Parts: sequence; structure tokens; C-alpha cells
Amino acid sequence: MEFRLIDRIRERTAQNREDVKLGIGDDAAVVAPPAGQDVAIAIDTMVEGVHFPHGTAASDIGWKSLAVNLSDLAAMGASPAWALLALTLPPQPAEQLREFIDGYAEGFAQLAQPHRLALIGGDTTRGGLSISVAVHGFVPPGKALTRNGARAGDVVLVTGTLGDAAAGLQMLQRGARVDEGDGRAAYLIERLHRPTPRLAAGLALRERASACIDVSDGLLADLGHICDESGLGAEIEAELLPRSPMLMASFDEQTVRDFALAGGDDYELCFTVPPAMVADVQTDLARMGCGATRIGRMVEGGGVRVRDASGQWLEAAHRGWDHFA
Repeated sequence: MEFRLIDRIRERTAQNREDVKLGIGDDAAVVAPPAGQDVAIAIDTMVEGVHFPHGTAASDIGWKSLAVNLSDLAAMGASPAWALLALTLPPQPAEQLREFIDGYAEGFAQLAQPHRLALIGGDTTRGGLSISVAVHGFVPPGKALTRNGARAGDVVLVTGTLGDAAAGLQMLQRGARVDEGDGRAAYLIERLHRPTPRLAAGLALRERASACIDVSDGLLADLGHICDESGLGAEIEAELLPRSPMLMASFDEQTVRDFALAGGDDYELCFTVPPAMVADVQTDLARMGCGATRIGRMVEGGGVRVRDASGQWLEAAHRGWDHFA
């Protein structure tokens, strides 16, 4: 059964790359990184009931398990190449197992194929449903974006909009369906299940952004990592946070702000650039369709502080996702 499942995954995720010398089917893959490129590597594990709700469609799990890793490559300014996949699957009838594998592989392939990412190996085993994906990408030597390069006075920007995924999760927890209402629930739940990794934006930020991170655990938490690694603080203007019309129309102002600051699961890029580069960066990212919103600045000190429209400092109820809370 295990080898038949692997064959089904291989058939649905096939991607030809000249740098893959030996892919799925042997004890290890053999790959050949291109000359003059560093290899960026990231891995994430997703567990049912922790990282995605029970009952999530297999195709959405396939998409998201890859998307969260591609977002890490985007935050490094790397272009994707290869992936490894480890699936832990609960005991279930063979037909249900095949249906899950087919759906998972379809969602995975829908995201992998446009980026020419090849699945080159992995493993399957039995247990509670969890998925680990490791991705490998290329970046020119010395050009990787990091968290530790921000300077005092740099401007803080984010791509896209914040808070949609957290809102989608709350809607699901309240029993919302994607086919009800005026489309708001469908939009927000889609943002939860199928985030868009900002790979093109990451490439555009090479040699322009001083620091970069993807917003997975929430803006406050993730920008806090840039602050910690750069030895600085950040001041954010709450009124500048980019929020979608669907989010604004679905919740009260306080809840919307909390989602944007600490909701997590957005997989947008938060980055810093010198003031002189802001306009050019915003113009380029607008052409890519994701945009970039100026939300604050880096300052001497430490931690992230948030100011409201009246100039008062806010005390956030939550700082973001804690994997071990």
C-alpha cells in the first residue's frame, strides 16, 4: 500500500527539472545545484487540529503545506527548486486513503507547478494526520534576505493585507460555510486555506530590503523577530495596517485590528527598507499585484510598539501565535 500511495503522489506532482538527477523511487534523491548559487532550505510541519482545522479539504492541506514553506523561501529572496514530503496518515479504509492522497497531491501540484518546484522524495507512515515539507531554493551568494540587517530609521512595510486568515479561522469555528452570504466568508476562509507565498516580491527585495520575514505567527511576533535579530525596536501606526474590505465588513474595528496585529497565518512579507527606496519598492510590488504598505519605522531600543490614531500607545491583548502555549 505504501508504495502505491507514493506512486499516486509521484504521478500527480511530476515536474521535470534538469538539476534533479534522481528523484522519487530510490533511497535518496540526487540533485545538482547550479554553479554560483547558494541553497536556501526550510522545513515546516503541519498537524491536524493545530495548523489546520479538522475536516479541511485534502487539496487545501496540500496547497497550504507547500505554501507555508515557499513563503519562507520568499522571505529569504530565494527561488524554489525542490521539495521533500513526509506524510503521517491515520488508519482508514483504502478507498478513503486514496481519495485523500489524490486530493492532497492535486492541491500540492497546483502550487508547485507554476513555480517549477519538483517533489524529489519523502516518506509515508501511520499515525495522527501531520505533514512535513522541506523546500530547497536558490539565491546568489551573499544576496539572501535576513532578519538582522535593519537599521534605525528604516521604514517597515508589509505586502498584501493582514488579518484575513485569522478571521477565516474564526468564521469556520463559528460554523460558517464558504457558500453562504455575500462572499465574505468564502474570501476569508480561502485566505486561511490557500495563502499566496510572495515569491516574486521576495526576489524584487534582494539588495533593497535591509531585513525581511514572513508573517506566519502574527505581525507583532514576526516583526519582533526582526527587532531582536537587528538589535532595534519598531513603532507601528495601527491606522496604517492594510486590511481587506472583506475583513473590515465582517468584524468590529477592535477585532479587525487585533486580527491584523496578531492573527497570524497571513504569509505576507514584512520587511524594512531605507526611506529613499520606499517609493521604488512600492511601485514595483504594486505591479506584481501584492502591493506594499508603509506601516511604521525602526527605532533605537527594543520590541514592537503600536500607536493609535490619537497618538496613544496601545497594549495588545495578544502578541501572536505561540507553538508551545
